[in-house]
Amino acid sequence: MKTYYDCIPCFVRQALESIRFVTDDEVLHEKTLREVLRFTAEMDLRESPPMMGRRIHRLIKQITGIEDPYRRVKDHFNRFVLRQYPELKQRIESSPDPLETAVRLSIAGNIIDFGPKKTIDDFYVQHAIEHSLSAPLITGDLNGFQQAMNQAKRILYLGDNAGEIVFDRLLIELLPTEKITFAVRGFPIINDATMEDAITVGLPDIVEVIDNGADAPGTILELCSEDFRERFTAADLIIAKGQGNYETLSQTERNIYFVLKAKCPVIAAHLGCEVGALIFKKNDGSAEESRRHLDVTGDLLERRGRMLTNY
Repeated sequence: MKTYYDCIPCFVRQALESIRFVTDDEVLHEKTLREVLRFTAEMDLRESPPMMGRRIHRLIKQITGIEDPYRRVKDHFNRFVLRQYPELKQRIESSPDPLETAVRLSIAGNIIDFGPKKTIDDFYVQHAIEHSLSAPLITGDLNGFQQAMNQAKRILYLGDNAGEIVFDRLLIELLPTEKITFAVRGFPIINDATMEDAITVGLPDIVEVIDNGADAPGTILELCSEDFRERFTAADLIIAKGQGNYETLSQTERNIYFVLKAKCPVIAAHLGCEVGALIFKKNDGSAEESRRHLDVTGDLLERRGRMLTNY
């Protein structure tokens, strides 16, 4: 997915909110904004938005000298969702359709994202859980997904954020775990999950966990390690969580199921849904479908561009 003009103000907002999250020093605020404005003036709009996200958050780490600026909130949400884990697992087990319930809860976890939103608290997550269990699910065929899992020999699950990966664990525990490799980011970026977070929530106890060798808020294959790219190529089925993975892989001709909440007008327009929609979408692997999405996005953005980003 390319970068759209509507993404540019979001980059600037994200940069200012992120540097304010890390420091109160207004000199550093101004320095960050000026650098990000220069980045956006020079960027290649054919690149996906997470490429700019990588530049912004590398800059913040460089300016502040803090390697993992979001470590505190990552630890908090890992602990918070782990406390909810027994109750959530019971809700899945008692559901008439455990797989759908687990998918819905996995999507609920996708709101723990400090890229598009900086006012996330425990109540907000609890509300997202309840909403996810009753809101419409824009989905491909869950039965087809089950069949694809049964047929696959190697499944690669691409994680997204800390805290969210506890919700992913709930889904993974319903899947053939012996086939699954779970991937986290190679280095800290926003509140995305790294190996430290995966260990904290117990994922290595149930599946193999690797990192992708990169520090982008998505899966930009050319930046990932050779080992990760080999795993990606060898996978029969890929489950990709979150907006960043959708932005970076939506035009990839692979057997991918995207699992996310549409959290901004650009993503919603690209998916043909409303902001806030719960998405479980199969990428059919065709370049034609990718081109079709790009063809219709301009018209959708014209109609949806004024949508509020309340989700």
